[in-house]
Amino acid sequence: MRPQAGQMLLFTGNSNISLAEKIGKALGLPLGKISVNRFKDGEISVQIKENVRGADIFLVQSTCYPVNDNLVEMLVMIDAFKRASAGRITAVMPYFGYARQDRKERPRVPISAKLVADILGTAGSDRVLTVDLHANQIQGFFNIPVDHLYAAAVMIEPLREMNREFVVVAPDAGGVERARALAKRLNNSSLAIVDKRRERANISQVMHIIGDVKGSDCLIYDDIIDTAGTLTQTAQALRDAGAGEIYAASSHPVLSEPASQRIEDSVLSKVFVTDSIPLRSDLKYSAKFEVITLAGMLADAIERIHEESSISSLFI
Repeated sequence: MRPQAGQMLLFTGNSNISLAEKIGKALGLPLGKISVNRFKDGEISVQIKENVRGADIFLVQSTCYPVNDNLVEMLVMIDAFKRASAGRITAVMPYFGYARQDRKERPRVPISAKLVADILGTAGSDRVLTVDLHANQIQGFFNIPVDHLYAAAVMIEPLREMNREFVVVAPDAGGVERARALAKRLNNSSLAIVDKRRERANISQVMHIIGDVKGSDCLIYDDIIDTAGTLTQTAQALRDAGAGEIYAASSHPVLSEPASQRIEDSVLSKVFVTDSIPLRSDLKYSAKFEVITLAGMLADAIERIHEESSISSLFI
């Protein structure tokens, strides 16, 4: 069956099928038919199982673990849609991998975020929809439009429902802008900043708390939890400074081992994360995690992009 020109179609790769299904449900759209397989040597084989000529394609794929497989899978799928004469291809990337390599902080290192941005455009993507890039300026690495959403929009209500007066804590200087934005929306909460420094080689980081947290409930807010070392050290520093209950919220639960165990053993009461990255079925996770879905926000953005209407109200 031939789609109408510009008809919206939703497809997904293998990285985050559960989120794609929730987005489809919110949009009232079934997931498009696509076959993504592997040759015996690991090469990716893709075939689109329906006509997409002239269609407005939205392809959901987080470049999370296994990062390189999921990235190449997305590139091959984009190329397949391009060669099938899709009208427009939007790469919906709830988690944009390689974003932490966004500058040359040491000699002779790559800027991998720029490389991935270039590759997505070269493969045939017409625009990108993503959530909480590690640094806002990564949008400038793309030569195609980027719609950059913020997970704080879906975290606000669950945090407000706790009915607590939080001090929002930035775990490092780089996260101050992100934490300030959340604090402003969260009943204009107070802000604290953690200053980390290593006094000398092989000596643990010394953490200084900038701001008053004594006797207050704290919410540590960051974009990524990887091994959870910084998160759990920050939580302990806050406890040592006299903080009350300590919570955390993060957009992207990368959760490399031993993150879950560190969180389970820490002073954290609860950790809010989104489903930008699915919790892996092969790992055991702490009961302290609470997952908040991005599906509604992403579905809203997809619909607005398709209708060529403004999505600025989603940028908080």
